[in-house]
Amino acid sequence: MDFWNLAVKIVFLSQTTTGILGNFFLLIHYLFYCTEHALKPTDLILMHLMASNVLIVLSKGMPHTLAAFGLKNFLNDFGCRLILYIQMVGRSVSISTTCLLSVFQAISISNRESCCENQKLKAAKYIGCSISSLWVMSISINFIFFVYILVKRNSKNSTRNRYYKYCSTGGGDDINAVLYTALVVCPEIFFSVLIAWSSGSMIVILYRHKQRVQHIHSCPVSSKNSPESQATKKILVLVCTFLAFYTLSSVLQGCIALLYNHSWWLVNVTRFTSLCFPSFGHFVLMSHYSFMPRFSLIWIWNKIS
Repeated sequence: MDFWNLAVKIVFLSQTTTGILGNFFLLIHYLFYCTEHALKPTDLILMHLMASNVLIVLSKGMPHTLAAFGLKNFLNDFGCRLILYIQMVGRSVSISTTCLLSVFQAISISNRESCCENQKLKAAKYIGCSISSLWVMSISINFIFFVYILVKRNSKNSTRNRYYKYCSTGGGDDINAVLYTALVVCPEIFFSVLIAWSSGSMIVILYRHKQRVQHIHSCPVSSKNSPESQATKKILVLVCTFLAFYTLSSVLQGCIALLYNHSWWLVNVTRFTSLCFPSFGHFVLMSHYSFMPRFSLIWIWNKIS
C-alpha cells in the first residue's frame, strides 16, 4: 500500500502541475496576444474551456495533492461545500463547452461542403450567447445542490455524510443522490454522445471530400500527408481523449453518488479520471487547433518585460 500511496502522490502532483501551467500559459497567450486581434468563435470557446479547466485543477487537483502529501481536513464545513461547488461548476462548463466546440466545428464543415456560409455566420453569431448560457446553467444547477445540502445539514433527517481527505461534509441523502444523477451525470453522458456524433459527422465529411479530391486529380493524394487525413486523425484523438476520460468519469461519479461505501480504488480512480482532461486536454487542443505561433512564448515574455 505504501507503493500505491506514493504513486497517487506522484500522479496528483503531475496532474496539478501540468494542468495549472498548461492552462494558465494558454490563458496568458490569449490575454496578451489574441486580444490584439478579433477572436474567432473557436478561440472564444477554447478560452472559456481553459478557464473552466483552471477552476477544476485549482479546486480539485490542489486539495487532492495536499491531502495526498499528508495535509488532511484543512477545510471547514462551509469551505468544503464551496470547493465542491466550484468543482462541479468547472466540470459542467468544461464538458459543455467541449461539446459546443465539436458541434460548431461540425456545422462549419458541413456548411463549407454545402456552400452555405450564411448558416456558419449565424452559428458564429450566437457563440457568445451560448457560452454565457452554459455558464449560467452550470452555476444555477449546481447552486441548487449547494443550497439543498446546506438546508439538509440543519435537518434532523440528514443521514449521509461525505468524507474527503481534505474535508468532510454532511447533509446528503438518497434524494440528493438521485437529483445529482439526473441533473448532472445524465447531461454529461448526453454531451459525450453529442460530441461523438458531431465529430463522427466531421470524419465522414472529410473522408468524402478526400475521395472527391482523389477522383478529380489524376494522381491520388497521399492519405498520409493530405490535410483532410491529418484533420481526421486529430479529431479522432480529440474524441477518444474526451470520451475516455469524461464518460468514464461521469459513470464513476454516478457510482459514488449512488453508493454509500466506497472502496479505495474507486475513489482514487474517480479522482484521477476527473482530472485527466482538465490537466492534459490542452495538449490535445493545441494539436487540434494550431492557433499558437511557434514563438508565442518569446512574444509573451517580451510583452511582459
